[in-house]
Amino acid sequence: MIATITLNPSMDDHISVPRLIIDEANRWSHLNRYAGGKGIDVSRAIHEMGGKTTAYGFIGGPVGRGVEILLDEEGVPFSFTPIRQETRTNFIINDTTTSQQTRIDAPGPHISRKELERFRRKLRQIYPDAALLVASGSIPPGPPASIYYEIIMEAKSYGINSILDTAGQWLEEGIKAKPCLIKPNVHEAEMLLGIKLTSEEAIIKAALKLVDTGIEIVVISRGQDGLIAATKDTIVKAVSPSVKVKSSIGAGDCTVAGLALKLAQGEPLIEACRLATAMGTAAVLTPGTALCRKADVEKLLPQIKVWEIPPTGQMSLFSATNITTNW
Repeated sequence: MIATITLNPSMDDHISVPRLIIDEANRWSHLNRYAGGKGIDVSRAIHEMGGKTTAYGFIGGPVGRGVEILLDEEGVPFSFTPIRQETRTNFIINDTTTSQQTRIDAPGPHISRKELERFRRKLRQIYPDAALLVASGSIPPGPPASIYYEIIMEAKSYGINSILDTAGQWLEEGIKAKPCLIKPNVHEAEMLLGIKLTSEEAIIKAALKLVDTGIEIVVISRGQDGLIAATKDTIVKAVSPSVKVKSSIGAGDCTVAGLALKLAQGEPLIEACRLATAMGTAAVLTPGTALCRKADVEKLLPQIKVWEIPPTGQMSLFSATNITTNW
């Protein structure tokens, strides 16, 4: 079982308007609601691919109950810690004329010390049964910025590896615990290291620099350009075919889900990167905050190109025919 942590879940309202005009009354044509939050998205994607997962985090009020109902309808297992304040609502506005998206995120409810303590007690109940822990997303008001560091260190004490996918101060604090894997995008990696990553070579060097700090696997996602993954022994590059993008929201979470699925099964990193790239690409084929569909992932898998870059710097291309796929 892969446990995911979403400290700041949300109800994501995806609103479509024919043309968004500032300072004017706008009428929406479609409204779709999704259970949101990065860790929840990871669980939803894992579940879609047939993996076992449980989503953990905080939930509160009628909005929080709505999140639970949506997850229950999808069949995604969860075990949330109830809080007094209400779960946040985010708004994603899609201009159907320009295909541009505007996202408005709420900061989230304040988490009290007692609520945080209850959450930590619940989390301890999953150890050591979880195969992997995925901690993703922002931290709501209340918990310290070091909360991911504390969670990862505690998981380590039970022999559980962790994947961390967050940004800014939360990433800076969390990597001090040396998680098994981190997955910043290029911008997040630039912010973390304080440098510009304007070439593939620079991205590879950045990934290796982070590996040198004690993180076992560093994956830097590059949007339509795929991803670069590095360990102390190897570098992997994965590239997807060109597809028509309907929405990029959730693509990174589906990428993390693919990495988690394969790594939890003990599969090689190169196969984890191939599945992750297929799932991330499949996510952009769906509108709003809808995630990847298994059928799309299976169609894309044979089209994913994966290279392993050995220490000599020479590239070898692994075709889909000589890399097995096991869910």
